[in-house]
Amino acid sequence: MDIGAQNTAQKPATAARMYDYYLGGIHNFPADQEAARRVIAQFPLMPVVARANRAFLRRAVRNLVGAGIRQFLDIGSGIPTAGNVHEVAQAVAPDAHVVYVDIDPVAVAESLEILDGNDLATAIRMDLRNPRGILDHPATRRLLDFSQPVGLLLAAVLHFVPEDAQAYGVVAQLVAAAPPGSYLAVSHVAAESFVPGNDKTRAAVDVYQRQTTTSVRPRDRSEIERFFGGLDLLEPGLVWVHEWRPDPADTPPDHIANPQESGEWAGIGYKE
Repeated sequence: MDIGAQNTAQKPATAARMYDYYLGGIHNFPADQEAARRVIAQFPLMPVVARANRAFLRRAVRNLVGAGIRQFLDIGSGIPTAGNVHEVAQAVAPDAHVVYVDIDPVAVAESLEILDGNDLATAIRMDLRNPRGILDHPATRRLLDFSQPVGLLLAAVLHFVPEDAQAYGVVAQLVAAAPPGSYLAVSHVAAESFVPGNDKTRAAVDVYQRQTTTSVRPRDRSEIERFFGGLDLLEPGLVWVHEWRPDPADTPPDHIANPQESGEWAGIGYKE
């Protein structure tokens, strides 16, 4: 896809393409760049946080493959970057199946282009808030066998579902559809890092509300723990995103010295 050939002037910002900008990607438009720079002006560590989150996702996939998981549902997958779920999983287990899900058509189109020729992975355009639609999608049903354990990946996406009842309900439906032996991996914006009422926090949240179609709802550690209700949290539990089973190979070059500045909590739960 030639991004430059599109009418970028009229493209509104999206969370997925802003995230791509934080990661140093090229699949973003002027509106995304402007919005992302406004967030970075309030939180200069935002690109570091994004890289730390991406590193957590890679570590999560490697750990789940090591635990025997061979199929993954990655919801809110965003724009493809190096070290995608299918690359990490299939490097160890060539038979691993992956379904990427995102609401952004550019993210899905780019994913499908990268996955061309890979019969064990695909991408679908669906909304996280419609878990039944995701689970029943023909591509999901074709690639994932829900009689076998699944790795549910919800990295840096649940904070875009601001209504608590809806957010917890979505996760509950996804976990209910997964058989025993499945895992849920979550990373989520930490309210402890983005203090409600703080001028910088208010300004950053306002960018998403005004310039994209998504609102942001930071949650504190206890609120995020609720997503793992009924699951067994793997060690080390729910921790700052860069502290979850750190791997020196994944440590961002500009390391986060103050844990609270990592901006996100992360953890993985196991379904008995």
